Amino acid sequence: MFPVLLLAYVVAVKVFKKTTPNGKVTVYLGKRDFIDHLDFVDPIDGVVVVENDYLQGRRVYGQVITTFRYGREEDEVMGVKFSKEMVIAKDQIIPIKKEKQETTPIQNRLLKKLGPNAFPFNFVFPPSSPSSVTLQPGDDDQGKPLGVEYTVKVYVGENEDDKGHKRSSVALAIKKLQFAPISRGRRLPSSLVSKGFTFSNGKLNLEVTLDREIYYHGEKIAANVIITNNSRKAVKNIKLFVVQHCEVTMVNTQFSRHVASLETREGCPITPGANFTKQFYLVPLASSNKDRRGIALDGHLKDDDVNLASSTMAAEGKCPAESLGIIISYSIRVKLNCGTLGGELVTDVPFKLMHPAAGNAEKEKENLKKSKSIDRVRYENSCYANDDDDNIVFEDFARLRLNEPE
Repeated sequence: MFPVLLLAYVVAVKVFKKTTPNGKVTVYLGKRDFIDHLDFVDPIDGVVVVENDYLQGRRVYGQVITTFRYGREEDEVMGVKFSKEMVIAKDQIIPIKKEKQETTPIQNRLLKKLGPNAFPFNFVFPPSSPSSVTLQPGDDDQGKPLGVEYTVKVYVGENEDDKGHKRSSVALAIKKLQFAPISRGRRLPSSLVSKGFTFSNGKLNLEVTLDREIYYHGEKIAANVIITNNSRKAVKNIKLFVVQHCEVTMVNTQFSRHVASLETREGCPITPGANFTKQFYLVPLASSNKDRRGIALDGHLKDDDVNLASSTMAAEGKCPAESLGIIISYSIRVKLNCGTLGGELVTDVPFKLMHPAAGNAEKEKENLKKSKSIDRVRYENSCYANDDDDNIVFEDFARLRLNEPE
């Protein structure tokens, strides 16, 4: 008989922390990204630790602040500001107001590990709060980037109206994101357009069909293009673009950016009476648009895991434009060039670009690519079920990672 050796290992759970400049108050968060599931949003659950005898009758308050910047700081003159800051949630953390406060599994583990000076806090995003979006600044832009940002602020004060001193307050930048539905649906987005020409019989027909409605960040987008030329004009070349559409609801502004493109002369010229069918592939990536001003991102390019901003989704019966923020959508645009006199035939096919839903097989594969094991994902999805509190790894909140305010 050979002895059987059973190997067991524990995957460490990362918890983010940040301490006030005076070192007396420390805030712990289990994550920095909070997911909007349409019917509910992940709660912001954390723990605050205060040194003994520091408060001296004062209290600790918490706020969730959203900042919507829709114009450049350097253009602000005569007291006109191109930003709006709102406190969307606030509460007193120490002393605890509620007799019995519900705590999450990660809070329970932190309270057990950090001792009697640790106090839990919970905040909830209000309905229709916009997703975090950052518009990429240009090389000559100064100040904070345009977009929607969220900050958790914890401070020591005499009363609720006291804003707290800088040395006894801490701000942590977080993100509110949306994930794709569990099912990507069976509908294949498509478009069929035609173009007639002056003094010419017949039409040029263009049909574009995508292989799915929802794509995950980093996936290839397959566009099947069918051209039927019943006109007397010839198609000189074919251009395809992935177009990112941004709607800034506060100032009622819309603009679009190409985030991937392809031009080909394959099969061209497509002469009168000829047909053409081919599947083209495009991959929209943030890394391919690093130097392009105005591209919408779900984070800053300092991040290793930054993506293009996800498509905005709204709960059933709701309109995305009802909330103040930046509404993001995508489409595949196909252009057929018919020469100087013939002009162009253009069509757009909308689709959604999003993060995969947590728990999907694709999500696990994506995490593997980011050097996170499947075991880690399963461990996180188990709601920190392991009672061993020695496998918590604390990481300092990186101010530069999300351009966090001082």
